[in-house]
Parts: sequence; C-alpha cells; structure tokens
Amino acid sequence: MNDISPNEVSALHGRITQELNKVIVGQEQIVRLLLASLFARGHCLLIGVPGLAKTLIVRTLSEILQLSFKRIQFTPDLMPGDIIGSEILQERERRLEHEFQPGPIFANLILADEVNRTPPKTQAALLEAMQEHKVTIGGQSRALPDPFLVVATQNPIEQEGTYPLPEAQLDRFMFSLHLDYPAKAEEMEIVKRTTLHETPTLTPTISAEDLLRVQRLVLAAPVSDHVIDYAVSLAAATRPGNAESPQAARDFVEWGAGPRASQYLILGAKALALLRGKISPETSDVREVAMHVLQHRVITNYRATGAGMKSRDVVRSILTLVGEKSY
Repeated sequence: MNDISPNEVSALHGRITQELNKVIVGQEQIVRLLLASLFARGHCLLIGVPGLAKTLIVRTLSEILQLSFKRIQFTPDLMPGDIIGSEILQERERRLEHEFQPGPIFANLILADEVNRTPPKTQAALLEAMQEHKVTIGGQSRALPDPFLVVATQNPIEQEGTYPLPEAQLDRFMFSLHLDYPAKAEEMEIVKRTTLHETPTLTPTISAEDLLRVQRLVLAAPVSDHVIDYAVSLAAATRPGNAESPQAARDFVEWGAGPRASQYLILGAKALALLRGKISPETSDVREVAMHVLQHRVITNYRATGAGMKSRDVVRSILTLVGEKSY
C-alpha cells in the first residue's frame, strides 16, 4: 500500500521523536526541521560549534529510520573519487577488466562532516550528487539509492584552511540550521546521560519505503494560492532590485533568494503541516521555515558589513515587515 494519511505521518513523527529523545537532549526545533527536510526530499546544512551533537543527531536518525548511512569526514586532501568511487583494473581469467568500486556516497543518508574543509573539485562532485541524485564516473552515470539525502555540517568558528561553499552549492540545501548551546538544565542532563549511563538501545521506527511514502504525500499535499503568494512574496522581498522590497533588502543585500527558495518554503511548510497531522499548510508554517530557507540564500553587501548586519538580521527584518500584510 502506497498511501499514507497525515495522521499516520504525525504518529510516525511522534515515534521518531520519542526514540531520538533517548539519545538527544533538547534541540527540539532542530530535530523537527531536520525531519521536515528529510520528508520533503531536501538536503540540510547544520551549522554549530563542536560538541553540539550535530553528528550524533544524524547518526541516531539513520538508525531509527533504518536507512543505509555513511559518514564522510571532509579534509583538504579528499578527492572526488574518495566519495563517489572509482574504476579499478581487475584480472579475471587472464583478462584485465574495469570494475567499479562504489564510494561512500552510495547510501540513503550521507553525513558530510565539515563540508567546507574540502577543495572545490570535491565539493563539485558532492553538488552533482545532491542535485542529480546520480554520479558520473568514466563517462557513465550511476544512480544513487532512493531515498538519497545529504546532511552536511559546518563549523562557523574555524575559517583557516577552509573552502567557503559557493552560492550555487549553498542553494542546493533546503535548510541551514544553526545549533545553539544547550540551556544549563539540558547540559546537566547531557552530562548525566553520557557519564552515568550506558548508551540506550534504539528501536527502528520507519523503513526506507515508509519514508518514500511520506515523501510522495508531501509532493501531493494541496496548497492554497494565498499560501503560495505569501511564500513568493517573502522570497521576492529579499531581492534588492524589487521595488516592493523592504529598505533593509535594498540597503544591505547584494543578491537575494531565487525561485528555489519559494519552492523550498512551500515544500518545508507542507512537511511541517504533515508532521502536525494537517494535509495542507498555512502561512504560519511558511513563516516557521522562512529563516532556515532564506538565511543562506541572502548575500549581503559591504554596507551590511559596515553596519554589522548579517543575512539572518536582514531576513528577520523582512519577516517582520512582510508579516504585517494581510494574508
């Protein structure tokens, strides 16, 4: 059976969260948005200082979802063949034949750890996989498993020896999620769990086929025109050349978000609505994902640098002003 109802999706969300909470303390919004991106077939970028459980969240999620999982530690000497695989010569029956050895990219869930530490050539190989869901080796295209999802991590405090992700690759990520330090009570719970108890046993909750069913429902879910209008208005408001853009965008933005942002605003809103058991999203769902969809797509200019304005500050201002309209 391929059909799945919004109530079943909401129940799956509850079971997944319950299992994650055995290992992860806090980070409820990050977990919810990460699940939304997975359900919407979107790749996700996790940004945070070391020790905030970025890797642990993704690894734990792969166990609960029963997905094949590979972690790739990106380093300055990593080459494209190290992640996508290569052809090697094998001798069979006194004949030399080319045999393809798949790389770690051939898995359902990829954790690209510290993705900004690898050179542009290797980043480009990952970009093709994220966009096309296939890789090209020796002139031959090879399809990646379905579902295929990339969750990349990035350390914002270490810039020496890094290669900033190009805008084209940043645009392939549905969400950029910033992890913050835990509250004191949460940190105390983390210490208790990791120093006083053994690692809990996780119960697999959802299969790859179940995930594909949810992803099909996200695509099929209806959206009202006024919700689409609101999403498009938000994306357009980040563009400095738009006469209707807020002053903050015209003053501080070099390049605004493109149409892919509008698409991801709607897909993210649909996935969030389904997590809550609703078949159709509302403008509030769009607003909840807006910061995470737009902040890495808004490129600020030199005036913003001088004024101490970051892209998330500009997006926050836009959300306040566009939110004043009547939808």
